[in-house]
Amino acid sequence: MSGLITGDFTESDEPFALFEAWMKEAEASEPNDPNAMALATVDETGLPNVRMVLLKGFDENGFVFYTNTESNKGRELLGQGKAALVLHWKSLRRQVRARGPVTLVSDQEADAYFQSRPRDSRIGAWASQQSRPLESRFALEKAVALNTAKFAVGEIPRPPHWTGFRIAPVSIEFWQDKPFRLHDRVVFSRDGDGWRKVRLYP
Repeated sequence: MSGLITGDFTESDEPFALFEAWMKEAEASEPNDPNAMALATVDETGLPNVRMVLLKGFDENGFVFYTNTESNKGRELLGQGKAALVLHWKSLRRQVRARGPVTLVSDQEADAYFQSRPRDSRIGAWASQQSRPLESRFALEKAVALNTAKFAVGEIPRPPHWTGFRIAPVSIEFWQDKPFRLHDRVVFSRDGDGWRKVRLYP
């Protein structure tokens, strides 16, 4: 995908090219983590959960992030197979929302990303029983120490319970702040192999 001029983003007809351009601008203007996004899932009763995660990749197939599949979000993603996300860039007064079905990334894709992480983060993926009760901070530090010793030499393999998920959006909404709350909003919805674009009232 190539960048584009976003002076009037409502004229764009391709959402991922527009998202790429906005992300590049956010990388230049946001003080911390321009790829931080709120991820919403639902449990088996339909009760929603939301938390911040990091967007680690995107293309025409969707938005990718990584997590422990035994965590609350991992279980909800595997159980319900759908999610929604929001990226909010305060420095640009913009946000992007998307939602759709969720699938696992390939083992090859997950392995490649895992090996790109700092070594201590790879140790942490083995040490943390994410979302489960922790009796003390010392217990976590002990688990880190044990896994540091276990993987003292050589590569650290990806844990079987740690992988990536891809949200394949059925809709993507772009929002731009405007004076007097007369904001610009454009939503792209899947329409066969393409997209249908609708401008919304603010």
